[in-house]
Amino acid sequence: MFEREAHLKQLMLRGLDGDATAWRALLTEVRGALTAYYRRRMIGHEADVEDLVQECLIAIHAKRATFDRTLAFSAWAYAIARYKLIDHLRRQGRATVVPLEDHAVLLAPHTVEDGVVRRDLGRVLSILPARQRRLIEDVRLRGFSVAEAAARNGCTEGAAKVSVHRGMKALGARVAVHED
Repeated sequence: MFEREAHLKQLMLRGLDGDATAWRALLTEVRGALTAYYRRRMIGHEADVEDLVQECLIAIHAKRATFDRTLAFSAWAYAIARYKLIDHLRRQGRATVVPLEDHAVLLAPHTVEDGVVRRDLGRVLSILPARQRRLIEDVRLRGFSVAEAAARNGCTEGAAKVSVHRGMKALGARVAVHED
């Protein structure tokens, strides 16, 4: 590990002194480490890894004059990588998408919080009109198909789909407003 750091720092110093071959070698070696770094942090977003690696390599190149020759190269490079990752995540937005199929977590049986979660879920759903609330409860919470929920609530399947969709959108907007 110390040998690798010494090797990378030596390449960096030679690159700073004008050795183009050393500079290319440094960027080539750092590329693999950056790819691994971003892959570990971008699970589910693998398509963004190569873009992040490229952005980081460009930043290392552009900011090379700020490198303190007395400090470790890896720490400096990983600081740049970390800031590029943070910038990327900020650009993606803060909204977290939770699949509706995972609603069972909200209603997990045998938990201490079960009553509190059910109460909170009831409060959130109470903002919806009664029919829309019943449709969402049937489809999203009780596991009925849209056709079954429509029959139970006296509407067409198409109307049920639209109602569930609009209700979920309204709930998402309401919850997002309260999270800020």
